[in-house]
Amino acid sequence: MTGLATEPTAAVWNRLSRKADLRARAGLTRDPQPRTTATDLAGNDYLGLSRHPAVLTAAATALAEHGLGAGGSRLVRGTTGLHETFETDFARHTGAETAILYSSGYLANLGAVAALAGPVLLDAHAHASLHDAARLAGGASATFAHNDLDDLERQLQALRPSLVAVESVYSVLGDAAPLRELHALTSAHGALLLVDEAHAIGTIGPHGSGGVAAAGLAGDPGIVITATLSKALGAAGGVIAGPAALRRHLHDTGRTFIYDTAPPPAVIAGAGAALAIARESDSARTELARRAACAAAALGAPTPAAGVLSPTAGDAQAATGWAERCAAQGVAVGCFRPPSTPDHRSRLRITINTGVASDDFEQALAVIEATRPATGEQ
Repeated sequence: MTGLATEPTAAVWNRLSRKADLRARAGLTRDPQPRTTATDLAGNDYLGLSRHPAVLTAAATALAEHGLGAGGSRLVRGTTGLHETFETDFARHTGAETAILYSSGYLANLGAVAALAGPVLLDAHAHASLHDAARLAGGASATFAHNDLDDLERQLQALRPSLVAVESVYSVLGDAAPLRELHALTSAHGALLLVDEAHAIGTIGPHGSGGVAAAGLAGDPGIVITATLSKALGAAGGVIAGPAALRRHLHDTGRTFIYDTAPPPAVIAGAGAALAIARESDSARTELARRAACAAAALGAPTPAAGVLSPTAGDAQAATGWAERCAAQGVAVGCFRPPSTPDHRSRLRITINTGVASDDFEQALAVIEATRPATGEQ
């Protein structure tokens, strides 16, 4: 029996190894590297809150009281007062009626799309978790051209979706969605608008309340907000915010809520402290916008809506080479290559972190400029 099983098993691993070799030759290998002391223009800690003393103190206090993990799902043993307080505070922050916590933004997106069953239309540049959610939900789904209102209207008439999913600030190009116009179209066609605010919470809108609030749409019952706590709040976890009826539905039927262990209380305590600080961080948001504009001008990229920009870098090999040259000089940057880029172009990904000292940021930007691939490589 062992001999019979070995041959087909070996064929599986051989096939996967050949595919990995092909990806390596195309410059598409992905290899996690331990964090270094490099200047951080790669992570998503936009406001530098992951190391803020008040955030660390809140997390340490909760760690001592509640222990390392939540100990169970939210409906069994995992809910603490910290979870409920954060949900109340986040709903108030965004102007939503209520909110519900998840252990990641990815699971929040899966849960939201699955809960709002029916045909789904997605912006072509929307986060992978939204596209995955639409596929996993098993219903009809389609994409419309990025930020193209005419294409959206055509597809609204054809598909008649119950949900349209977008990002307020897109994670690759860093551009903003036209939320007022999108909302007008979805409302006219009887569809809900799901807005992923991952890159907007803490960085844009009144007191950092996100793109929906900035568009004057806070609390609109036709809008569902999702977000992650792992970017401007410097923590981990995800959240869905919207009408109270959605919260009840998710509590009773949402599989990514019911069957997943709750986020650790210490992490949520830290996120709650970060949210309070972010509300009062208008000066940091002004600095974020200034640095983003400087980086865009220096690298010939469009000025982003918030804190992420992605200058093009030719093919995948050129992009990885650029990132490696930056790393060799003590600057950490991201590297986006297909299939992570919706336009199939390889890019460097630069995220602004106001926790980085101004002089260090200027030096890092100079390194990125100096190590850029030659024109022929782009």
